[in-house]
Amino acid sequence: MPEILISGPEGRIEARYHAAEDPSAPVALVLHPHPLHGGTMNNKVAYLTYKMFSDKGFNVMRFNFRGVGQSEGSYGDGEGELTDAAAMIDWLQSTFPNARSYFVAGFSFGAWIAMQLLMRRPEVQGFIAIAPPANKYDFSFLAPCPVSGMIIHGDKDEIVPYSHVEQLADRLSKQRGLYIDFRTIHDADHFFRDKMEKLACHLSEHMESLISPEYQPIKMVANM
Repeated sequence: MPEILISGPEGRIEARYHAAEDPSAPVALVLHPHPLHGGTMNNKVAYLTYKMFSDKGFNVMRFNFRGVGQSEGSYGDGEGELTDAAAMIDWLQSTFPNARSYFVAGFSFGAWIAMQLLMRRPEVQGFIAIAPPANKYDFSFLAPCPVSGMIIHGDKDEIVPYSHVEQLADRLSKQRGLYIDFRTIHDADHFFRDKMEKLACHLSEHMESLISPEYQPIKMVANM
């Protein structure tokens, strides 16, 4: 798990990455929760997602947004963090030129940034949005959403009410040709306290569908 500092829009960006043995392995970028509320790349949910991608044989990176840890700069009100993520995609493309596909994943604020990133980067072929803050940020830019993906949420989330995320998933599912793997973890709060094993199970199942060189999105609704 090399520790690196990458040149970003506002200075160096602190990152960790795992390189798969297969030079054509897919690439995943994991984005952490809100920088002003203690979010870092070492957040438990972000780290779990990173570790699951690594275990499945992906090239995978997590990094600290500007102003977090050793990353230079200061909070960029979302737009700055989006440009940080885009810079990381650029680095991953140059580092893994033979990668067969790209995916983005994010937790909470990171999910909002991830969804914006896929709108700007056509190489991204899928997403994982964990507890996307559909009550706090506008997701109307996903009209249409260009790729299928996974949304997972806890039905006891005290920060992002379940109904808001359910409505987001339903709205995306109605778009032609789009498949949303929407999953609910019962009795899980926003941070999935005491539910990390269930979260890992859901992530593992979805990631299995992404490993094939001919990625085919799946359509299912799973509850645990």
